[in-house]
Amino acid sequence: MPIRTPLRPLARILKARQKGENPDTIERENLRLRHEDIRDKSRLRAEGRLLLLGLGFVSGFMVVGLRMGQVAATVPEEPRAVTSGTPILAQRADIVDRNGRILATNRTTHSLYAQPHQMIDPVNAARQLARIFPDLDEERLIKDFTGTRKFLWIKKKIAPEQQQAVHDIGEPGLLFGPREERLYPNGKLAAHILGGTKFGREGVMSAEIVGQSGIERFRDDYLRDPANGDAPLQLSLDLTVQSTVREVLYGGMRMLDAKGAAAVMMDAHTGEIISLVSLPDFDPNSRPEYFTGNNPADNPRFNRAVQGVYELGSTFKIFAAAQAMELGIANPSTPIPATPPFRWGKHRIGEFEGHNYGPTLSLRDMIVKSSNVATAHVAQQIGVTRQQEFLKSLGFFDPTPVELSEAAGAKPLLPPKWSELSTLTISFGHGLSASPLHLAAAYSSLLNGGTHVTPTLLKAQGFVPKGPRVVREEVSEASREMLRAVVFEPEGTANFAEVPGYRVGGKTGTADKPLENGRGYYKDKTITTFASVYPVDDPKYVLIVALDEAVETTGPIPRRTAGWTAVPVAAEIIRRTSPLLGLRPEIETAAQGGVTLTSTR
Repeated sequence: MPIRTPLRPLARILKARQKGENPDTIERENLRLRHEDIRDKSRLRAEGRLLLLGLGFVSGFMVVGLRMGQVAATVPEEPRAVTSGTPILAQRADIVDRNGRILATNRTTHSLYAQPHQMIDPVNAARQLARIFPDLDEERLIKDFTGTRKFLWIKKKIAPEQQQAVHDIGEPGLLFGPREERLYPNGKLAAHILGGTKFGREGVMSAEIVGQSGIERFRDDYLRDPANGDAPLQLSLDLTVQSTVREVLYGGMRMLDAKGAAAVMMDAHTGEIISLVSLPDFDPNSRPEYFTGNNPADNPRFNRAVQGVYELGSTFKIFAAAQAMELGIANPSTPIPATPPFRWGKHRIGEFEGHNYGPTLSLRDMIVKSSNVATAHVAQQIGVTRQQEFLKSLGFFDPTPVELSEAAGAKPLLPPKWSELSTLTISFGHGLSASPLHLAAAYSSLLNGGTHVTPTLLKAQGFVPKGPRVVREEVSEASREMLRAVVFEPEGTANFAEVPGYRVGGKTGTADKPLENGRGYYKDKTITTFASVYPVDDPKYVLIVALDEAVETTGPIPRRTAGWTAVPVAAEIIRRTSPLLGLRPEIETAAQGGVTLTSTR
């Protein structure tokens, strides 16, 4: 501790008295010096404190200035409430066609919500909102705004002009939340392929976009995965071809007064779907949520090309012919009994409109003239088990594995008990129901050289390996020649399918439409199908066209067969899309000397 100096030191007092001086002056002087020392220390202490306080103020002003500069340099945005839990991921990958053209993408929009406790004039706000959004109930809004609610969704998505109109109300309790929504710039085009999306988890500042149907739902995990970066999902679809197919199919449906239609165009070697159309369709930007009709097939969301399982009629006859050739039971020139009727127990199988094609037909002519009786004879030789195995190898026992959420539920309808009678009727397309996509995959597998293909909506990346062999190459070639004769020869049932330069082959199929109760068939309603392949010599594409209740009325009597309905529509599709696909027409020469080349063997 410091030694304190006394104000009246004894030695100095005694010395001052000896000299006759006043000792009190010593005390006053010591007191003065002590006060000066205390004052100097206090001043130094105060100066230090003022210096520290000044430095603190300078530092504070610098921090405030830097923060103000940072705020001024940033883009203004609404304050975000701090929340816990998993953040909502709104970003979703684009979907593009095989050439990179946009089919589905995202755009920024806004939601509209209200905080009634912050409103100045809730009644006026309700009245103005009802004027901007006619679907809102003004009385309900007034009740919500003047009640005890603290938060209220008004609109999950609003247009920019609607946002401006709400902003002009000037009500601080009406707020906007930025979010993304899915945009389909091509409208109805490819609606059944894309399907649609909806909002999943929702917050004020963002919303989760999840797939609701179609490929949006089937590939939802990929589309939502941020690990994919900006990589879009590329489909096998060709947007230009899709547009043309839809235009022609829609025109044919209207002209033939059909209630529905479907078309599938497939690469015969890779299984890539170039076009898939189902009519009627819908706009995925405003996807209908409810259907009030009685028949699900009338729902515009119903995908006739994938979900619609129908009896495909005589398009199945080529399968019986091909299997007979594969098994060595017959070749294209083998005579087949054809005298009607074919009797099986109490059942009789006849020909369309009572035709009689004579005692025998070659296997080739059986396809050209579309004989039920001859086909039944061939199927009887094939037998139940072998027919089942062959059709199973073509994919007719399972749903198609195409990348659509609806496809898994579209399983072919097989006979509950597959008897010999079932084998007979299935051989000419009755008793087994499948979708146009099933038929497209089966025709591709049979006619591309005989190797199985799997239908896909994803563009092939690099080399696509061949699938398991279904039939020998020579059987595939002979089958294509038979289908070419159906179109090219006068006796064929698909003469209207002839498109000069493209060597189209195909088979018609006309099936009576079953009654809704499943007990019999309509006499004046059909489902007509045309299955085609082109060019026949080097098959590139398979096209399936199906029409529901189509009727051609230019003649004296209504005509409801595929040759008059589905075939002309398919021919127009081939004529208009082949140049878009890069197929060059080739000049065909007529057969010389009445000889027709049936095989190069």
